[in-house]
Amino acid sequence: MTRDLTRARWAVATIFAVHGAASGSFAARIPWIAEHLHLSQGRLGLALIMPAVGSLSSMPFTGRLVARIGGRTATRILIPAWCAAVGVLALAPNVWAFMGMLLLAGVTAGTSDIAMNAEGVAVEQGLGRSIMSGLHGMWSLGGLVGSGIGAAAAFAGISAPVNLGVMAVLLAVVAVIAGHWLLPSAPAPASDEGPRFSLPRGPVLIIGLVGFCAVFAEGATADWCAVYLREILGSSEGQAAIAYSAFAFAMTSGRLVGDAVVRRYGAVGTVRFAGMVGILGGVLVVTSWAPAVGIAGFGLIGLGVAVVVPLAFSAAGHTGDHPAHSIAGVATVSYGAGLAGPGLMGGIAHATSLPFSFGLVTTLIAVVALSAGRLRAAEITHVPQPAAA
Repeated sequence: MTRDLTRARWAVATIFAVHGAASGSFAARIPWIAEHLHLSQGRLGLALIMPAVGSLSSMPFTGRLVARIGGRTATRILIPAWCAAVGVLALAPNVWAFMGMLLLAGVTAGTSDIAMNAEGVAVEQGLGRSIMSGLHGMWSLGGLVGSGIGAAAAFAGISAPVNLGVMAVLLAVVAVIAGHWLLPSAPAPASDEGPRFSLPRGPVLIIGLVGFCAVFAEGATADWCAVYLREILGSSEGQAAIAYSAFAFAMTSGRLVGDAVVRRYGAVGTVRFAGMVGILGGVLVVTSWAPAVGIAGFGLIGLGVAVVVPLAFSAAGHTGDHPAHSIAGVATVSYGAGLAGPGLMGGIAHATSLPFSFGLVTTLIAVVALSAGRLRAAEITHVPQPAAA
């Protein structure tokens, strides 16, 4: 049983890394796509709302889907689908096709995210110790690798369609192989599948609202940091791509050490201190006068929000009788609504300016720091459970 749990832990960590690599690959090539389709800030922001629409419309139903077909099966289907969706985004011939493709990508991104987090909670329960921050650290590591490859491709003059197409195939193959080692799971009985629609309420809703602030800041920074350096600080396309790499590297570092830090200082203390770091990063971005300063600010924002989402999912996964439904509820509020951050950033930037938009991001990070107590449930010591469905 211990051997199976160890294999499952590394398998689900690999799945997280694949999901992150697909996201990072796309984020690094947003400037190429925007220039290729001649998108203004407003039109790009409108297009980037589509993943939120796709995710928000599908996430509330994903908990029941995971319960019905089993977490392992759901993950093995949905992760390759997400990779495929990313692989074709740069082939959009116009903004309308791009928006439709982003809508479908949002569906696959959101549903696969819930499935893999439910698998992570199952492994965490079996091991009896916190691992969610480390798993999300693997997501960030994947994002760093994906964005790094994207930056290298941009410097080398490789087009985004080639870059994203090759990455999609490689990542899908890795996901299929890793999925073989996930914990075996049987579909739940019809009477135990839970509600058809995972509407968040009570503690789950509160946790979701904290997660919303963090995901808004994370998503807005991931999708707009490269554009910020390109348009506000006059950097090259390669320098702009490095901005996301710095953000992803900071997220990776914070999450990979997050479990140890939380065990030592508690979830509340960790989130409050991290929030102060993120606020400092936001101030640097808004007042930056050179690309290096802006890149440093984006890195600090990454550290500031690194552990919030893993702790939110961990707290949700151990709340209620159906972890998948609790995670789906939190994801509906945080990921589903938070994914609207990039699009809303575009609208706000169009009406005001990008620096003003990142001032809003800084404010939301401050809200997370003040609301850290709502994630105290993530500090509970979990008793090892049998590695079942």
